[in-house]
Amino acid sequence: MPRDLILAFDIGTSSLRTALFTLAGVRVPDTLAQQTYPLRTNPAGQAELAPLTLEKAARNCLRETLAILRHRQKNERIAAVGASCFWHSLLAVDAKGKPLSPIYTWAESRCKSAAESLRHELDETQYHQNSGAMLRASFWPAKLTWLQKTQPALFRKTAVWISPADWLFRRFCTDWHPSYSMASGTGLFHRATNDWDDALLNRFKISRDQLGKISDAPLTTAPALLKEFPELADAKWFPPIGDGAASNLGCGATAPGQAAINFGTSAAIRIVSSAKNPRVPFGLFAYRVDARRWLVGGAISNAGNLRAWARQTLQLPDDAALETLLQNPPPPALTALPFLAAERAPTWPEDIAAALTGFSLATSAVEIFSALTEASYLRLTQIGLLLQKHTVKGPLQVTLSGGLLKSPASMQRLTDALGCPISASPEPEGSLRGAAVFAIEQGFQKSPPLKPGKTYRPNAKRHQAALARLRLQQQLEIRLSKPL
Repeated sequence: MPRDLILAFDIGTSSLRTALFTLAGVRVPDTLAQQTYPLRTNPAGQAELAPLTLEKAARNCLRETLAILRHRQKNERIAAVGASCFWHSLLAVDAKGKPLSPIYTWAESRCKSAAESLRHELDETQYHQNSGAMLRASFWPAKLTWLQKTQPALFRKTAVWISPADWLFRRFCTDWHPSYSMASGTGLFHRATNDWDDALLNRFKISRDQLGKISDAPLTTAPALLKEFPELADAKWFPPIGDGAASNLGCGATAPGQAAINFGTSAAIRIVSSAKNPRVPFGLFAYRVDARRWLVGGAISNAGNLRAWARQTLQLPDDAALETLLQNPPPPALTALPFLAAERAPTWPEDIAAALTGFSLATSAVEIFSALTEASYLRLTQIGLLLQKHTVKGPLQVTLSGGLLKSPASMQRLTDALGCPISASPEPEGSLRGAAVFAIEQGFQKSPPLKPGKTYRPNAKRHQAALARLRLQQQLEIRLSKPL
């Protein structure tokens, strides 16, 4: 009998990855492929991806990973496919699946005024309890309202509103449907019914047929794709799940009290809950992992993207030199709001731009970098405090995946800010592994637990100092939110 393998996709805002995993959730060596692509942005808030560019990246990565599989010349077969993708992003397509619009990502903020008008029309507190989402620019209601007003012809022509991951699977499979996970991240999902919210669909003038029937059932490889990739003949394609859900699955943070942080382009802290309808503090989210589990937490928009911007703009030293400087940073004298992209949880200050106070002619580039990056950690700390107060009994146990693992100094600063131990995920590609784990759990067996990597422990004195800086950050946000 051939050994069964799982093909996993991780579709990110700035890059796409593929790799093969065993049914034990172990990545097969040397099968990782990655391709980057540009996010189109402008000062007005544009944050778009080109659909065909995304498809090209997916095919290129698929081609590279499967070429490695052929080269191995072992008795192996791909038994299933799983995928992780960024939540909330929207694509309009015609009846044949041809894109009619760019992919409007979660970072798209030209629809901020539409979100504000919805908050005047609807009760956001009640909407949040029903949907687990917010009436903000990230979600589909704001995007749909904006498009209906600014591009009515596009709105009328659209046959299907779809996530980019589901669109890719529609291209690769004989059929398509959104998973519970992807549907729950749209803002059109009703937590109590575990289905589309008919009242919202009527409000936004879209039908169930335009969204697809929600299901976690597997799909079948399209004949056209098999011509190029016959290795996929036996594969079950499980519909894509949100990257946050995949990240928790991928780093093994699924038990009560276990939280996961993924620090990529954006960042989030989340816990998995099996409660029928878990309590969710206002400002945080509740999305589906699958039909029986919830994901509760909060996401920030400024994480790895902010680090990359600061590295380039401030002309900082190379990685090794910067890491040495961050091991013993100067006493913080700056207060920062790291809102380069429209910020999300826990306060959703979409109309406040990034700010930095307390600097002078003597302030160095490293001090600015240190203040900006710690400001992201403080935002995650706010979310963690809300989870501890309202959702989790006892202290959090945190596992971290993503690019921050490359910087032990930054890991320690995040640990000090949160005030709880943080273990490094042994699988740095947490959401990629999570895509594989979802397919394993849905189609085969329970995935074995991961042994945590190195654990960082907080310094009590530095944690209290971080909480004091968090209060200064909150005060600055309040001051800037008030009109002059």
